[in-house]
Amino acid sequence: MTALLQPSERVDAEAIGRAATVCLKHEIATYPKPGLVSPVDNGAHDDMDVAMMDRSADTLGPFFARLADAGAAGAEMGRLRAIGVEAEIAMMAVTGGVNTHRGAIFGMGLLCAAAGFRARYAMPGTLGAIVARRWGPEIVGGPVMLHSHGSAAARQHGAGGARAEASAGFPSLYATALPALAEGRCLAPGNPEAAQVHALMTLVARVADTNLLYRGGAEGLAFAQGQARAFIDAGGCGASAWRARAITMHKAFIARRLSPGGCADLLGMALFVEGQES
Repeated sequence: MTALLQPSERVDAEAIGRAATVCLKHEIATYPKPGLVSPVDNGAHDDMDVAMMDRSADTLGPFFARLADAGAAGAEMGRLRAIGVEAEIAMMAVTGGVNTHRGAIFGMGLLCAAAGFRARYAMPGTLGAIVARRWGPEIVGGPVMLHSHGSAAARQHGAGGARAEASAGFPSLYATALPALAEGRCLAPGNPEAAQVHALMTLVARVADTNLLYRGGAEGLAFAQGQARAFIDAGGCGASAWRARAITMHKAFIARRLSPGGCADLLGMALFVEGQES
């Protein structure tokens, strides 16, 4: 464990929690996203819509603030995990038992804790690096959610999943999502939604999303990655017909009941990290 430095300033945990919620809602509002819920339609989901997703994100804000506060207090992973369990119970209460943001509670929650820790102790490095240094071993060695779809798919297909991603400092976030957001903004200046679609498509092309594996198996993942690579290879959001191409891809995902929920979580997390580290 990294030794605590002398505290340098008071942490505005509520601001960190609000920022996390805003970023989740930016992801929800983005369209077109392949197979995912948006204000336009419910994607490949029969059990959730945009109103439910927004309620879920709003419900999680205070828990993200508590995680930031816990991080600032130097909490161990057990404390963070306990807050995450409370957040999941609250989420399920407002969604009627639908898992809208379990992955975001885990990933975004850790980033909020890291943001609180970094602000309190003026730690150098990225939020991902702080997560890996402070909580990485406990993330890997902690209890496995046997009944979560992501865990089941990771075990069946040998994918690392969210735990491996977090314990390594979120490499998909820093090596893929953030550069793709920057690239999207260059390709479509003044159009943040286009940049977000570009980043999401890049993530789908490169990440072994356990939600895709759960819904479509290896064949479904291969289809999704192939479609996303074709979108990027055709110019991504810099192509003149990018929106029409993305809508066609969205419909193809719906027809196959595919939804890259893990990549959607990473997009929201990338927006958060971008704001915190800029």
